Amino acid sequence: MAAGGRASGRPAKKKGPAKGTGGQNRRSLEGRGATPPAEARHWYKDKAREERVAREERGGARRPGPARPQRRSEDAPDYIGGRNPVLEALQAGVPASVLHVAQRIDNDDRVRDSIKIAAERGIALLEASRDKLDRLTEGGVHQGVALQIPPYDYAHPSELVELAQDAAEAPLIVALDSVTDPRNLGAIARSATAFGAHGLLIPSRRAAGVTGGAWKTSAGTLANLRVARASNLTAALREYRDAGLFVVGLDGAGKTDIGDVDLLTEPLVVVVGSEGKGLSRLVREQCDVVTRIPIQAAESLNAGVAAGVALYEVARHRRL
Repeated sequence: MAAGGRASGRPAKKKGPAKGTGGQNRRSLEGRGATPPAEARHWYKDKAREERVAREERGGARRPGPARPQRRSEDAPDYIGGRNPVLEALQAGVPASVLHVAQRIDNDDRVRDSIKIAAERGIALLEASRDKLDRLTEGGVHQGVALQIPPYDYAHPSELVELAQDAAEAPLIVALDSVTDPRNLGAIARSATAFGAHGLLIPSRRAAGVTGGAWKTSAGTLANLRVARASNLTAALREYRDAGLFVVGLDGAGKTDIGDVDLLTEPLVVVVGSEGKGLSRLVREQCDVVTRIPIQAAESLNAGVAAGVALYEVARHRRL
């Protein structure tokens, strides 16, 4: 019968099992292990970079910033940095324990005078690296010198009145309400010293204290002006009033100009509010009068400038 013709009628031969691979492909059937984490994959860095750029363009993500510095404890030493501030502090007799000077510093008259005064006063002199000076001054401008000062010894509020009584003068005390910038405290200290105030009164919480920044801005005047601290500013003002002092609040929302206040020659507490917020409600309630500085071009004055203007008016009235 020719090929391709009809079937012969015999049953087809059953096909047997095919030969195996002999284990040649066994490895392809094995698992590939645990799934690697995303950061171990080849595309991770590129994708992460693209996502970061997209977030920054949208402005919806904050870049990771430096670690938040630990809060300085009240009994920790502080530092004054900068050639002029250090020399002024030493000349003013600011209490100090160590003068740190950078290695291979470019000496000038200020550095030489600082080293000389420190030696005369028995203040230790230590050589320090630039990195250490950066840490001590918390990144401030130190110009290769830093003066270590002990924690400030605050007075009791009543001591400020006693200072005025010892000098046989009408008390003049400057109180700060929520002034949080140490530079403002230092500037106010300069004005207070210049216009004959007997001391500063500050709250113990949520307010600037006598730190290295305050010493630096005060140009050493804090060495000659007592600073008292009260746990409750409102209660301290009430005690001053009970002792016969008048309380004049300085606030941009006041109704009376500072020059028109008729209490400036009396025993006085001038309360300076924070820039922007002014006096707090509880402090305002303790004031005999709330006064303002008449200005034209600016919305408000810096607390340090405002205190200087007010204290000048007080001094001018007391000279009349």
